[in-house]
Amino acid sequence: MTGPLFDPAGPVSGPLFDPADFRLRPEISHVCAAGETPFLHRHDDALRQYAEDKSNGMPGRVGQEAQIARARHQLARLFHVGADEIGFVSNVAEGVSMVAESLDWRPGDNICIDAHEYPSVVGPFAMRRASPIELRCASGGEPDRVAALVDERTRVIGVSAVSYLTGERFDLAPLRAAADRVGAILIVDYTQAAGYLPIEASIADFAFSACYKWLLGTTGVAAAYWNRTRQPHWAPASAGWNSMGSAANGYDPVPPLQDDAMRFTRGNPAHASIYVLNAALDYLSGFEMPAVLAHVQRLTGALLDRLESLQIPSTTPRDPARHGASVCIASPRARAIVDAMAAQGVWAWNGHGRVRISFHGYNADVDVDRIVAALRASL
Repeated sequence: MTGPLFDPAGPVSGPLFDPADFRLRPEISHVCAAGETPFLHRHDDALRQYAEDKSNGMPGRVGQEAQIARARHQLARLFHVGADEIGFVSNVAEGVSMVAESLDWRPGDNICIDAHEYPSVVGPFAMRRASPIELRCASGGEPDRVAALVDERTRVIGVSAVSYLTGERFDLAPLRAAADRVGAILIVDYTQAAGYLPIEASIADFAFSACYKWLLGTTGVAAAYWNRTRQPHWAPASAGWNSMGSAANGYDPVPPLQDDAMRFTRGNPAHASIYVLNAALDYLSGFEMPAVLAHVQRLTGALLDRLESLQIPSTTPRDPARHGASVCIASPRARAIVDAMAAQGVWAWNGHGRVRISFHGYNADVDVDRIVAALRASL
């Protein structure tokens, strides 16, 4: 696990990103990156370019294909893997479903997850009608709680690198070791991590990430990673025109699948979303991920300190090695609190019985001050 990359006693910095690069209002503290980040102004040009290419016949399609290839290479650099291991799905649930459907399940097989795991990681397994899968759910806050559930009948370990509910960051190394002991597959959802946390995706067999949060993109496309070294013979159980070879000569024999991770992409990917994603990744490439992590953890650390001094409990682990860029406060009044904070110019996120406050590079110490003032008034 990546350890703390900041001095907890040091001063909280100003913004790492220029807030003027975003659709941000100066009187608003936008601290809901775990839900949606604001659009970059450069995305206007990306969407205009997509409109031009879409309207330009076959030359336009060549332009769209170039955007796909560039996005794969940019994501590969961010995840420290090969571009041939990156494909696209419409969302994380679709990608996890393709993996779940591809496995040869046996009676008694189980999947090990945290009790508060995100539904997109769990739903594709929980909703199976044939050969039901035992869901083993770990409760509590011990770091090794999921690994402790693994046995010889475990086929899959599913985990979000950072929890959407509490902001907890999971140590993936013990989960990798547990999977290797029993021959299980490790599936990681990096949605709450990609864009500020340094990622070595090769620890997983399969990994996915939505692109509309810290990656600064938009909905409609998610990154799909296939570890071709660990799972060289993987093949999805379904295909479409884009994920298999040409059928111009018919289906006898059936055309083979794409020989790389684009076999995840059964039809057209969301081209407009990929144009936006490229613009976002271009922007993020100007910053080292350890620097982004250090910045957001200075802010989370400062907020956690302030909450502790006010005796406002948080479900987010205090250790910076065990949390990401969010601070979560459990409350049955979460919706009312978030609405009251918004009226005071602080945009946080509610749902699932908690207030979630999430930082990115455009935030600064003034946002921590505003958050504390709005929380005190709202609580």
